[in-house]
Amino acid sequence: MSGNRKKVRTLTNRGLATVLILALFVLLSSCDSSAGPFRGSSAASAANPQEVQPGGNHAQDQRLTLTYWAELNGNAASIKSKFSEVPFFQEWQRRTGVQLDFIQPPANQGKEAISVLLASGELPDLIEYEWINYPGGPEKAINDGYILRLNEIFDQYTPHLKKYLQAHPEIDLQVRTANGSYYAFPFIQGEPRLRTYQGPIIRKDWLDDLGLEIPETIEEWHDVLKAFKERKGAEAPLTFLGVPNPLFGIEGGGFVGAFGIKKDFYQEQGKVKFGAIEPEYKAFLALFRDWYQEGLIDPNLAAVDSETQDTSMILGRSGASIWNAGAGIGTWLPVMRARDPKVELAPTPYPVLKKGDRPKFGQLAPVAGVSGSVAISTSNQHVEESARMLDYGYSPEGHMLFNFGIEGVSYEMKDGYPAYTDLILNNPNQWAPSQALAMYTRASYFGPFVQDVRYMEQYYALPEQQEAARLWSDTDAALHILPVLPKTEEESTEFSVIMQDVNRLVDEMSLKIIYGMEPLDAFEGYVEQIHAMGIDRAIQIQQQSLDRYNAALSAR
Repeated sequence: MSGNRKKVRTLTNRGLATVLILALFVLLSSCDSSAGPFRGSSAASAANPQEVQPGGNHAQDQRLTLTYWAELNGNAASIKSKFSEVPFFQEWQRRTGVQLDFIQPPANQGKEAISVLLASGELPDLIEYEWINYPGGPEKAINDGYILRLNEIFDQYTPHLKKYLQAHPEIDLQVRTANGSYYAFPFIQGEPRLRTYQGPIIRKDWLDDLGLEIPETIEEWHDVLKAFKERKGAEAPLTFLGVPNPLFGIEGGGFVGAFGIKKDFYQEQGKVKFGAIEPEYKAFLALFRDWYQEGLIDPNLAAVDSETQDTSMILGRSGASIWNAGAGIGTWLPVMRARDPKVELAPTPYPVLKKGDRPKFGQLAPVAGVSGSVAISTSNQHVEESARMLDYGYSPEGHMLFNFGIEGVSYEMKDGYPAYTDLILNNPNQWAPSQALAMYTRASYFGPFVQDVRYMEQYYALPEQQEAARLWSDTDAALHILPVLPKTEEESTEFSVIMQDVNRLVDEMSLKIIYGMEPLDAFEGYVEQIHAMGIDRAIQIQQQSLDRYNAALSAR
């Protein structure tokens, strides 16, 4: 048992200010065998979610209970409404001998709920959250008394995670603060192939009917979308996500990347830039303004959520989108073919301006995921047990559970390869593979573990998905995206305040220009406003952080 008995500190003026910043942000953003009582898995009855009982051979009242705050993944929530009903979480508890009492915020209300949780001072033992986005950064979350600094805890109780980070110094730097503090158990995508999973998707059968080729350039895309509207009756030829913020669907580089920029921060030969103030962003807005007026873009582009996007593609309201190989192609195509066996979807390259050019940008996730990081709160009375439980996900046995589930149930070993069973790939309950995976593993979404590329090799069972993984990764994005950049508490606080105002204005003015509510020439005035808000200082902070990261990496 850990001797740590830290309590939540009474909110100081500093802590209260953080809560106020959080509230403002919400408004504006509308394992060794000796490591613990871990036990191997049992496949008995695990194929039936109701029959996997946490606790193994121990009576429930003999086990340690920890409170765990997290949002339930959407694919899992489409089958079961509570963590306690999901086989993966039942098995995780059974193996570690730790019972979890889950605190689950309402769907899509995590940001609102976390601010209320922190303000209350009544903290659960474990909190799964995007800690890198805490106002002031994770170092401030530590200093405000919400979560523990984990350096000594990692040294004493997490041999598996510590070993991995020592072997991967470039990842180690991305899961610390600028002061060197570990703050959470991270989600890691070490294999580059895992980090590209999103890009443009199009109705290939429509192209064939119309005698058109897969579009590569912006001009070809215009002609295709116009044909979809006029000759296929598409109400919204191109649709993409507009939540949690407007133009969210293009932030990986779709369409805007054709102009040589991203909407957000990126780098050019080590120099940090902010795309939304570059002249090329005006050219992008001009394009989408024209397409919107022609009816080629979803008229509800600022409100499109994943459910709306799914419906538009499945029912033929739209003929093209920007979405994932799994949740997009893998989910849409089986449903569409059940309605019409002739339906075909195809991935397309990221658009460029000139035929034959290599795309500069495309979706590429950071190696250390923003989501899925689990922190230990200062109210936790069982720090050692908590750390050992979370370290289990980085152990050889835990790695298999998190990525493949329960042997003999969700996967079988075949010539040394963990092959998913039909419970995952051809589910008898008619669950999509994405849903089945979310029930028995965490492989297809974020969490405290290292993702395994063998999950993707099977999850992308359709040839269209395999082609998507190849095609969408054929960009120069790796040269331009920024790693997760640790900042000091002061840098993070200043950066957060600046970017809340900047991002609000970028989204607001981008929509107004696209909708025709503001003239295109308003762009220059909007850029002046962003400079006045402090974007140059924000760029400077990012540059300092990048330089510091590169220097530290070189010194390793």
